Amino acid sequence: MDEREVLTGELLDEVCLTLEQLCSLCAVDPEWVAVHVQLGHLQASDGDPVQWRFGLREIRRTRHIRQMEVAFDAAPELAALVADLIEELDALRARLQQSN
Repeated sequence: MDEREVLTGELLDEVCLTLEQLCSLCAVDPEWVAVHVQLGHLQASDGDPVQWRFGLREIRRTRHIRQMEVAFDAAPELAALVADLIEELDALRARLQQSN
């Protein structure tokens, strides 16, 4: 009988970026991110901005919000609303594809 080692673990699909990494990846300033976190448009882990961590959802939201602000000179609130609608549309498409 073969003895096999069984490894168990958790698959992590959530990215965990620092504020600096998010800014670099999305081409935004830390002040821009801080404003959007304060307004509730982006979610950051609790604590001091130096300790903030951002997941994959926030990377997408940051890109969408920034794109709306730049391309259409949208107010931050409107840009965040568009990001909400994009997320909802993506979720509906995923549900539709699962049902097929």
